[in-house]
Amino acid sequence: MLLIGGRAGVGKTSTAYEVSAQLQTLGIAHCHVEGDNLDAAYPKADDDPAGTRLTEANLAALWANYAASGHHRLVYVNTVSVLEPDLIVRAVGGRAEVTGVLLTASDETTRTRLGVREVGSGLQAHLERSRSMATLLEQRAPAGTYRVHTDGRSVVEVAADVIGFSGWCGLSRP
Repeated sequence: MLLIGGRAGVGKTSTAYEVSAQLQTLGIAHCHVEGDNLDAAYPKADDDPAGTRLTEANLAALWANYAASGHHRLVYVNTVSVLEPDLIVRAVGGRAEVTGVLLTASDETTRTRLGVREVGSGLQAHLERSRSMATLLEQRAPAGTYRVHTDGRSVVEVAADVIGFSGWCGLSRP
């Protein structure tokens, strides 16, 4: 499992799509799941207000289908994915080798990226959550989590670094 996490505006989704494209070019079979979609429901259940159980159940259902078709590598993308490896491992059957990658970027970079993406009334809230999430992720990311800085770098370069940490290309990890 390759977990890609990071604050809003850091480039997680763009990086994950590029990771998938590069893996395809390398002929490496994999599945790509955007975790934000797994609990995209309103309202959430009263006994699951954060949608954690819903996320796990939906990931388990997706993984069952991927595994049934022969897949065994997962690229999973979510802001806090690196903080929740146990949940993700449970969802894929309880056994997995996990590589966590935390994408990082400056406040200025994320402000610029979010300013382009968030054209409605939610920009300020996204900026505030992004800043606080960056602090939380830095403090709580488990030992062994790789960090990849995205400021001033192309998505192609960032994705290549992420893939290098995966160990899926027969290369040893740095």
